[in-house]
Amino acid sequence: MLDASRLTPLQRVSLRFAVISLLFYGLCIMEGMIMRGQQISFDLMEADHYFALMGAHPMVGIFGSSFMLVFGAFYFLVPTLMKKSLYSQKLAEINWITMAVGVVTVWLAGFVFRYAALYTNYWPLPVTEFKPISLLVFATGNILIMTGVMIFCYNIFATVFHRSDTEEPMGPLLKSAVGLDGFVNVYRRWRGEKVEEPLMPLPIVAIFRGTIDTLLDALVLGGISIVFLIHAVFLFTGEPLPTTWFDALVYKNIYWWGLDLIADGLVLIYVAGTWYLLAGLISGRKLFMENVARAALLVELVVSWNVWAHHLLADQAQWNWMKILSGEMVTAFELVTSGIAIFVTLKTLHDARPLKMTPQLKFLLGGILGFSLGVPAGIIQADLGMNRILHNTQWVIGAHAHMQLLIGLGMTLYAALYALFPMLTNDTPLKSRFLTNFHFWAHLIGGIGMSVCMGFAGMDGMLRRTMYGADHPFQPEMIGAAIFGSLMVVAYLAMMYNIISSIGPRGLLGIFVDLPDAGEQGAESATPA
Repeated sequence: MLDASRLTPLQRVSLRFAVISLLFYGLCIMEGMIMRGQQISFDLMEADHYFALMGAHPMVGIFGSSFMLVFGAFYFLVPTLMKKSLYSQKLAEINWITMAVGVVTVWLAGFVFRYAALYTNYWPLPVTEFKPISLLVFATGNILIMTGVMIFCYNIFATVFHRSDTEEPMGPLLKSAVGLDGFVNVYRRWRGEKVEEPLMPLPIVAIFRGTIDTLLDALVLGGISIVFLIHAVFLFTGEPLPTTWFDALVYKNIYWWGLDLIADGLVLIYVAGTWYLLAGLISGRKLFMENVARAALLVELVVSWNVWAHHLLADQAQWNWMKILSGEMVTAFELVTSGIAIFVTLKTLHDARPLKMTPQLKFLLGGILGFSLGVPAGIIQADLGMNRILHNTQWVIGAHAHMQLLIGLGMTLYAALYALFPMLTNDTPLKSRFLTNFHFWAHLIGGIGMSVCMGFAGMDGMLRRTMYGADHPFQPEMIGAAIFGSLMVVAYLAMMYNIISSIGPRGLLGIFVDLPDAGEQGAESATPA
């Protein structure tokens, strides 16, 4: 059982992020199963409620679950790997509270107030089609989320470059953090010259670069939310502001540039860094082709700034040159950067054989499999011809998005969770190895199965933003998706039971509040009055 009184402040705040993340993931899969039932033709809710749920679902999954788990892990890893103290413990505490409140607020905007502009929030729909209260609540929640994201970015950057703990000058630190030393070392090796040891560990480089995209994403989405908030206030006064001041096509490009910094930017960079970290921990070896990996991370950062237009390939108003250059050509290059990350990780593990098949190794391999399936699916639809067929179908969110998020990202995060669990809980052992293995197989089979069923439905023509009536032709695929989705629910419950029974209810509560010592409490109760 976990003795929470022995946790350091850094362990405690990281665990708080993790617990909140797992709770939001539970909410997210509940939403997903409700939508699965609705798509089978169960009459569960009205159309406006269904689409509001569809809009809240990715916000909870991305910012409530994935971001929170990533932030918690990085708050622990950055100071630990750099052998420095976290810049501000207080900011970290404010961070998880701000983001948790923001995600709940956004969820309420959809589930209660029926805000249903979906994940895209295309202008001017948010300010013309929904009640002022729903727009106000959504904008407020999103601003809180992005404020939390910016707090994280500031705290991480300040920790990396805080110089009270190091004598290193700022210039070389920045050069190493950006990854220029990777290019320099590759060039020196090609010239047969001596290669210098980089100042920063490779996982820190990935975290730093991914956090750049995280900050840019927060600035864009937060700025647009401020626009929503201003319009909501004027809607309450009965004198709505005109919407013509913001060109819809320009808005789409700005919005998708910021939004795609998540899917095709920070996620891929953070995941690559996590793979490299886990490969080193599991193998006990130096990463294969480390300097190439450093250089590739910098290339991925630049690529991530130029790929957003593949989301607008089916938009007739979008400029054709941008569709071809950004939407097709630059997007296709992600096969190269992702391929390098997969190859470097697998080669490092291969050279360290034989390896014990630990939970973190299993989930790491599962995460690699998820991206190996999901990234090519995305490249397929990032083609002008294929995009006309697949863009607004279940293929996009099934074979591509859910495959990458649930299997690729999800299993990578679980690998990190299982690897960091003993470090964060002072070597508290997991209670059941069987439940850990069950979690792996049930999540893997359930996630791939559900994504494939949705992908097949998309290839048959099932739209992703449409409610179908009873006995629609896509019922077999949706029934299959629901069955596999149910397997993921069971996997989640098995994982939660395993973790909670391992740390104990008292340990779980002690992560958030200071509890009296159990021995002292028992002694006091035994003392006669």
